[in-house]
Amino acid sequence: MSALEPVTIKNLRIARSLYDLVQSEIAPGTGLDPDTVWTSFGAIVENLGPENRRLLEVRARHEQEIDAWHEEQIREHPGEALDPRAYKAFLIETGYLLPEDDPLTITTSDVDPEISSIAGPQLVVPVDNARYALNAANARWGSLYDALYGTDVIGEEDGAERGTEYNPVRGSRVVEWAERFLDDVVPLEEGLYSEVTEFLLEADDGASPDDSPSRLVCVLADGRRTGLADPSYFAGFQLEDGRVSSVLLRHHDLYIDLRIDRNHAVGKVHPAGVCDVVIESAVTTIQDCEDSVSAVDAEDKVLVYRNWLGIMKGTLTATLEKGGRTLTRTLNEDRTYQDPSGEELTLPGRSLLLVRNVGIHMYTDAVTTTDGEPIPEGFLDVLITAWGALHDLRGNGAAVRNSRAGSMYIVKPKLHGPEEVLATVELFAHVEQALGLRQRTLKIGIMDEERRTTVNLKECIRAAADRVIFINTGFLDRTGDEIHTSMVAGAMIPKPEIKSCPWMLAYEDWNVDVGIECGLPGVAQIGKGMWAAPEILGAMMDAKIDHPRAGANTAWVPSPTAATLHATHYHRVNVREVQSELAGRGRADLDAILTLPLLGDRGLADEEIQNELENNTQGILGYVVRWVGQGIGCSKVPDINDVALMEDRATLRISSQHIANWLHHGLITADQVTSTFEAMAAVVDSQNEGDPDYTPMSPDLSSSPEFQAALELVFAGRRETNGYTETVLHARRREVKARTHATQEAGAS
Repeated sequence: MSALEPVTIKNLRIARSLYDLVQSEIAPGTGLDPDTVWTSFGAIVENLGPENRRLLEVRARHEQEIDAWHEEQIREHPGEALDPRAYKAFLIETGYLLPEDDPLTITTSDVDPEISSIAGPQLVVPVDNARYALNAANARWGSLYDALYGTDVIGEEDGAERGTEYNPVRGSRVVEWAERFLDDVVPLEEGLYSEVTEFLLEADDGASPDDSPSRLVCVLADGRRTGLADPSYFAGFQLEDGRVSSVLLRHHDLYIDLRIDRNHAVGKVHPAGVCDVVIESAVTTIQDCEDSVSAVDAEDKVLVYRNWLGIMKGTLTATLEKGGRTLTRTLNEDRTYQDPSGEELTLPGRSLLLVRNVGIHMYTDAVTTTDGEPIPEGFLDVLITAWGALHDLRGNGAAVRNSRAGSMYIVKPKLHGPEEVLATVELFAHVEQALGLRQRTLKIGIMDEERRTTVNLKECIRAAADRVIFINTGFLDRTGDEIHTSMVAGAMIPKPEIKSCPWMLAYEDWNVDVGIECGLPGVAQIGKGMWAAPEILGAMMDAKIDHPRAGANTAWVPSPTAATLHATHYHRVNVREVQSELAGRGRADLDAILTLPLLGDRGLADEEIQNELENNTQGILGYVVRWVGQGIGCSKVPDINDVALMEDRATLRISSQHIANWLHHGLITADQVTSTFEAMAAVVDSQNEGDPDYTPMSPDLSSSPEFQAALELVFAGRRETNGYTETVLHARRREVKARTHATQEAGAS
């Protein structure tokens, strides 16, 4: 048998590289025989595969019915606005909008506190990049000083510029910001943190502390001795040479670590020797196998699975060059303190990790049936990521445990309605049986990012009531689905306006309202979406505090630095109290959610239309050139104004669908679209000219896979069910990989 030939086990053909990964790296230490598991998996594919196909057919049928209904309305009522009552009645009649059953309260158990009770930021990171994956996993703790100093949260006026050398003026403003933050959230009984000259430990009776100190004393500049306004804020400490080197505070279930070192460059000029304020930051992280990765074949999937496995084993490493030195990144160890009674206190050093699998519409040839048919990729994702997580669940990497509750958390994207949630739950149960896991070990995070899930959210939660650990508003994909679902109804308003129109505002509230109604608080996360501008974090600090204020106990951030800054919002807002208050307001308006973001009789100037088209085409090309040409699924992509935005397939879906919509309704022409893409190709080429791995499009647009992919995304946008981008991206990425391999083989020969 050739080393490259697939391995056949019963009804499956498994890519040799994937089979070898399981055989030599995943299975050892789990007590499972690989061929036995593959045989069980073959039965899962055979038994559940037809239902997966049927669910996709239901999606397509709903889409066709909605298109046909809108076409009929336009024919019979030309020039008239959509009748919302007739539209809603139609959605009910076709089974798109389902009746709700009795009230429910979720019963999910064995959930780690990072999900059930701690409110804080959530990172999403492509797991195919080991360095990024490790950085995100280690982002549980972050330096507030570094986050402030290196971002635009601190202004650069009056001598506070950022530069290559440390700027003490800027540094003093960082310290002032941090001390005001401490005064606000963990205040002293008297005085301010800026007045503290020493932190001491003292026994309750005022005597010198023995081995069990219990009280924090802060000495102020005028000699007064004070404590915390609420003594329960004091959670622990560290000592070095008999002196306090760390003061650990706890507020809203999040920790703040005041690091003290009078020999440090910053600490030596601080009255109390505080050299840093380290705060609990990315409480949870989603290691992503889906939208932020470019994984199109067995080779790519093996990389994704190997990195996830390394994290679950605690063995993943990554090397990088920094300052002329080679550094090796590993997973952080836990942090150890003494609590106020003198007992050892151990805190997790890493985010609690979830893993996002692909949606049910994805199929892979990394494993096929014996007659060559690709299998549902989500089936494979569940099997392999859960099998890798067995190492964590069984404590094989005990020094860096992930789930202390004994669960594994799988985020499931792009589900359309409760039937698809139920099918996913059934899949989880079968995989648990194949891997010998106890029932309901595999928990589900439901991405509320498709319209049919939004309007049926309560019944989606019911379908996974004993497994659900989060619902999250993915407003980017949700916008893409909104445009595609209502493609025929009329031309959409300009893209920037959609995020503030009635359906979007109601959708965000609806998710929180339904989540609270179904008993998620104290058990599961209610999440909000991403801040997309990782270099504009001052604006993030003004805007993203609205997420905890809205009752969300987590929200996505684009970087560890952003996580540290966003974490301050969860100290300023008590999400538990907000959720309790919101429980009495009733649900958001479903009719508002069903209000389509149409232009109607509003006219747009030619200049407005062209500007919108240029913004969309530039964004599509800027993302596609990296995805197709370099296999980068998520990165900071400069927009038309050279502002770096964090882009993934969701943003691509919106832009391509928006152009397809305007094209369908005659606001723009096919020639106009093509010529604009051609002009923007030159812009994108110039934006990437400093990248040695970049292949310019402009020299030959007709043979550029990246450029042709961008055109296909628009011109095939209406035909592609749900407006997903994967079909085009995968085909073109495979084309580039095939060319590269052919070139390498030719060079080798």
